[in-house]
Amino acid sequence: MTYTIKTVAEKTHLSIYTLRFYDKQGLLPFVSRNDSGYREFTDADLQLLRTITCLKNTGMKIATIRRYIDAVMAGPQTIPERRQLLSDHRAAILAEQQKIRDNLQEIDFKLNIYSASNAKQVITAERQFAKAEKLANHLPDPYPTLN
Repeated sequence: MTYTIKTVAEKTHLSIYTLRFYDKQGLLPFVSRNDSGYREFTDADLQLLRTITCLKNTGMKIATIRRYIDAVMAGPQTIPERRQLLSDHRAAILAEQQKIRDNLQEIDFKLNIYSASNAKQVITAERQFAKAEKLANHLPDPYPTLN
């Protein structure tokens, strides 16, 4: 079975513009064109497109995705290169996840302070400490005086 670019856009939730952009960037060399010059996608093409979307959604650059697709198109002798590209990308994703976890922990910490019954006292004490630290280091006080 084959699919038009419109159908593929609906199935993948990618715009027709994005699909054409990917094609122009060399990410879709596996997509055939019919006698009229229109792209015709197959189920196997959709699977590769899912992989491309996954890689793009997880931050892989277009140039690196192109290297991956070029390796796919070159055949099974490129499995070591593909494995390395995906392993490197996986490591980058895990590092980004850790950074997000760390930042989320800070956000949760602040939310817990703001949700506490003594939030106003805690924030006032933090502010007083920050002001005192500025003054002790002969720095201007950036905090406005509260009424």
